[in-house]
Order: sequence, then structure tokens, then C-alpha cells
Amino acid sequence: MVNAKELENETKKKSETAETTENEELKASEEEETKEAEVFESEEASEETDTSEKEDKKSFFKKKKDKKDEKIEELNDKLIRQLAEFENFRNRTEKEKAERFDMGAKAMVEKILPIVDNFERGLASVPEEDKEKPFVTGMEKIYKQMLTSLEEAGVKPMDAKGKPFDPNLHNAVMHVDDESLPENVVAEELLKGYMYKDSVVRHAMVKVAN
Repeated sequence: MVNAKELENETKKKSETAETTENEELKASEEEETKEAEVFESEEASEETDTSEKEDKKSFFKKKKDKKDEKIEELNDKLIRQLAEFENFRNRTEKEKAERFDMGAKAMVEKILPIVDNFERGLASVPEEDKEKPFVTGMEKIYKQMLTSLEEAGVKPMDAKGKPFDPNLHNAVMHVDDESLPENVVAEELLKGYMYKDSVVRHAMVKVAN
């Protein structure tokens, strides 16, 4: 029979063996957890590295794209400026062309007006009994045709008589005392004035009431 002392020793030995086995299993479990933690940290670090590399690549391509966009914007701005300059040049050229045309037209009108004056003087001097003669009626038709052509070109005679004197339109060559007219009013038109569009081609020569 097994005595009590041997039974106690056997029980103590089994307890120590079980405790040792448990400690070894706990240690192995801790080592496994440590390895798993190291693997996780390694994978996380690798993911961070990959993310960083991707961000660096994105940043690199973004910078390249930004430079390309900047070049496109620069070319667009340059094109817009050139178009604006061309438009200004075209408008300026059109304006200068119109001004030159108007200057040439005014110079031509100035040369034609004395002919119109001579027509008016000649027709005014025709005796009443000769006004129905073919020659006189022919000259009158030519005179009216000339006035119509001038009017279509933008040339119109001034209506100065009875209007207040305006130095921008009238050239006062005489002053007369006329109680029937207010002071500084055109009493008589000696030579008809003409306008070309909005500018004076020839000032009207007038008598002004005092």
C-alpha cells in the first residue's frame, strides 16, 4: 500500500508538472502574440510606406500637371491680350479711315459749294419773263439735282436768318441797326453756310442786328 507521504509527494510532483506545463504554454502564447504584433507593425509600416510613396507620386504628377496648366493659362492670357490689341487696332484703323474719308469729303464739298453759289446767283439774276425758257429750266433742274446729291452725301445748308448769332456757325461781316429784330440776331444771310454731317464745312456770312 502507498503510504500517505508518497501520495503527498506524488500529488505535489503532478502539481508542479502541471504548473510548469501551464507556464510554458503561457510563455509560448506570449511569444506568439509578440510575433503577431511584430508582423502587424511591419505590415502597417509597409502600408504607410506605400501610402507615402503614392502621395509622393500624386504630388509629383500634380506638380507636373500644374506646370502644364500654368503654361496653358499663360498662352490663353497672351492670346486674349493679342485679340484685344487686334480689336483695338481694327477699331482705331476704322476710325482713322472714317476720319480721312470725312476730311476728303469735306475738301471736295468745299470745292463744289462755289459752283452751287454760282448756280444760285445765275438763277436769281434771270428776269421773270425768261424763267420759263428751256435753258433756264434745264439749269434749275441741274441745280436741284446737285443739292439732292449733296444732301444724300450728308451736306445740308444752314438756316441762319432770324436765328441767334452763333460764332461756331456764323461769320459776322456786318452789324446793322434793325429795331424789328432783337439784339445779336442774324438779320441777313450774305453767303449760305453748310454742314457736313455734324461739322461745319463753311460758316455762313451774315449781318447781325445790334
